[in-house]
Amino acid sequence: MERQKAEAVIEAILFTMGESVSIAKLAEVIEENVKTTKAILADMAVKYESSERGIAILQLEDSVQLCTKGEFYEYLIKIAKAPRKLSLTDSVLETLSIIAYKQPVTRLEIERIRGVNSDHAVNRLLEFDLITEVGRMDAPGRPILFGTTEQFLRSFGVKSLDELPELNAEQIEDFKMQAEEEIQLKLDI
Repeated sequence: MERQKAEAVIEAILFTMGESVSIAKLAEVIEENVKTTKAILADMAVKYESSERGIAILQLEDSVQLCTKGEFYEYLIKIAKAPRKLSLTDSVLETLSIIAYKQPVTRLEIERIRGVNSDHAVNRLLEFDLITEVGRMDAPGRPILFGTTEQFLRSFGVKSLDELPELNAEQIEDFKMQAEEEIQLKLDI
């Protein structure tokens, strides 16, 4: 397929899907290898970025998505219903960070780290599509394993989990202290 037509096909697919599409699947559709498809996507991303266009290509691990450039958000909300804002409490954010860094992880492991019941936090994260069930552990009771989603990557502006900042020992101690304070508050009530 000629390059210009391949770009048009990719653009049409990404526009129509409205969500991420794997690069391998795009390569299959345009009958190219993954390396060539990645090069085409890179060229498209540069074109979108350098021109006065309202869209961009967002790469998320091994998939891509057509999305609106952030600077046009204020115009979008004038015509579209305002999107639901993520409202994450400290305990929900703490739970999310444990899942992001330890995934795949069970509820029990999360609670062992936090020192408190995490059902509410896990349910909120599932509701916001920031985490998902990624399988079951091969152990008695076959507990559910949780991991982050592409929505997590989009929401926090990272392309892959490799871009997450590294935790140092001091931050880990802060997490433990916060969990202990949360337990104490619940005991005082």
